[in-house]
Amino acid sequence: MSLFAARTSQMRVRGQHESGRVTFVELFFDLVFVFAVTQLSHGLLAHLSLAGLAQMSVLLLAVWWSWINAAWVTNWLDPARPAVRMMLFALMLAGLVFAAAIPKGFEDRAVVLAVAYVSMHVVSDLMMLWSLNRHDAVNFRNFVRISLWHLAAAPIWLAGSYADATLRLELWVLAAAIETVAPILGYWVPWIGRSTTSEWVVAGNHMAERCGLFIIIALGESILITGATFATLTWTAEHIAAFLTAFVGSVALWAVYFNIGAERASRQIETSSDPGRLARSGYTFMHLPIVAGIIVIAVGDELVLHHPGGHIELPALAALVGGPVLYLVGNALFKRLSAPNLPLSHLIGLGLLVLAIPASLYLTPLTLSAATTAIMIVVAVWEWLSLRRREER
Repeated sequence: MSLFAARTSQMRVRGQHESGRVTFVELFFDLVFVFAVTQLSHGLLAHLSLAGLAQMSVLLLAVWWSWINAAWVTNWLDPARPAVRMMLFALMLAGLVFAAAIPKGFEDRAVVLAVAYVSMHVVSDLMMLWSLNRHDAVNFRNFVRISLWHLAAAPIWLAGSYADATLRLELWVLAAAIETVAPILGYWVPWIGRSTTSEWVVAGNHMAERCGLFIIIALGESILITGATFATLTWTAEHIAAFLTAFVGSVALWAVYFNIGAERASRQIETSSDPGRLARSGYTFMHLPIVAGIIVIAVGDELVLHHPGGHIELPALAALVGGPVLYLVGNALFKRLSAPNLPLSHLIGLGLLVLAIPASLYLTPLTLSAATTAIMIVVAVWEWLSLRRREER
């Protein structure tokens, strides 16, 4: 393996003032995932069924793991290095192909989707092994473990792409489960052992900013869908009300995440004695339900824009209530890392959302959307006021 090694270090220089900043090439890379998130929400909207939900869920896992893997890689590697930039451009191309295949990922583009996804892992893993060999023995062993787990999942992704739709879903769920369980197990491999989070030396401010930017991507996608849908409609009073409700809801989502939680968590990971543990649990895992919630909320907003009045159908109810539930659960677990307890405001909000389910029998889609938006506003304002009073004491 000595020949397979970078001559000069490709790593970020730790300790400098701007060593953990997010670079423009990373932001450029993220543009692919704006498209990917849009494809997921459109795919869910086109397949409002349990089967459609299962399919989009497994593809969401693939989107998330491809993005968060790149975020971890650029936490260690320096994007200013030409080789690292070329890796990011290669990942962008594969990610763009993957995202383009999402609508027909369980049809005739399954092979393209699987090959594009697996190739993203291959490129990033080879780049990390090449960069770390002879430069960082501990992280090199870690990425040997990670690469072996990705190698175990890859044939299942590829085999699933050739199977019928039912078996394909089962195989892809298995592959996604392997990739999800792997970091929990420390990427344990026989004879090599497992990684410990103390070995994962990360720049906490970089990880916090990267994940915050992905939340912005998801929120931006929901705003794009709202604006694009509203532009095609007749601007009746109901449609205008639905449009305003969706926009206010997006602002409330932003406030719940960014007003308090994101900043506190960023400070926590920067000063933690084990930032790898927080990066794994808080940012790698707990941001997934937050992103899923935003996507489901965007679907609910579009359903309300098209049909603001009348009886609430089950898919609309599931999106209008389920999306905020996912979002609050993810935020509550995330904020628990920097607080002694789960935030009371979020628990109350979850309780109110549960009560909205039976109340929906007497509501239209628009009034239920307004109710869930009001709940999110209450959560954001409650949290802000309670923490502000606590800081003033």
